[in-house]
Amino acid sequence: MDKVRKTVLITGGTKGVGAEVARFFAKKGENLVLVARSQAGLDDMKRELQNQCELITVIADISDPAALSNIVNKAVAHFGCIDILVNNAGCHHRGEFSRLSAQQVAEMTQANFTAPLVLTRLCLPYLTRSKSAAVIMVASLAGMAPLQGAATYSATKAGLRAFSYALADELTQSNIKVGVVSPGPINTGFIMDNIDVVEDIVYSQPMSTAEDVAENIAKLCQPSSKTEIAMPYVSGKLATLGYLFPLFRKLSRPLLYRAGKKNKQKYRAH
Repeated sequence: MDKVRKTVLITGGTKGVGAEVARFFAKKGENLVLVARSQAGLDDMKRELQNQCELITVIADISDPAALSNIVNKAVAHFGCIDILVNNAGCHHRGEFSRLSAQQVAEMTQANFTAPLVLTRLCLPYLTRSKSAAVIMVASLAGMAPLQGAATYSATKAGLRAFSYALADELTQSNIKVGVVSPGPINTGFIMDNIDVVEDIVYSQPMSTAEDVAENIAKLCQPSSKTEIAMPYVSGKLATLGYLFPLFRKLSRPLLYRAGKKNKQKYRAH
């Protein structure tokens, strides 16, 4: 009997975590819908994965609400279903809030928070038809322990976590598993290509790989898994302490900044 392939929709599916999630599900032979802003990146992923699975690519800016409907329509028109949604795409304009433009604040809010919520809502009618569906949000430890120099980013990721837990409760009796992965720093271009402007404290924590995050996203798709995976493990516990006890976060910040500054110098040397 032929395997019934699931259709996996991944935003930000050409780089870093999104690309690794695509590779993971391609190895399983699932159908893929890869969404990104770069046609060149989408073409590269298609060439890489087309012999492992069936996939379509959609070029879109998820900060445009009209683009979100187009993504869903194309996915359903081609595959007839959506079984797994991975809201991975994100935006981070770094620096103190007062130095950001209003446009930059709007872009982060739209890409990191509004778009995942709207896309999830658009996918829900199709997810409910699946025997085993999942919606996975890619948040951040910054959503648990907010970072100065990343106020808007932290706020959007905190909102994404809150939404995930609330939606998980709403859908407890359904066939849809809701999960959220909250990573610390990930060894991708998202922070490594901008090392000079990323806050030193970010580098105080162990670096995860995109593959590590992708594996945890796959775990969260399982109906029996917990709602959230914060990673790495120790960093997740520290972030939880900072969230529960703001004074701990304040007092530990100078130490973490010093450690991060030293680690940043090591990364630069490599």
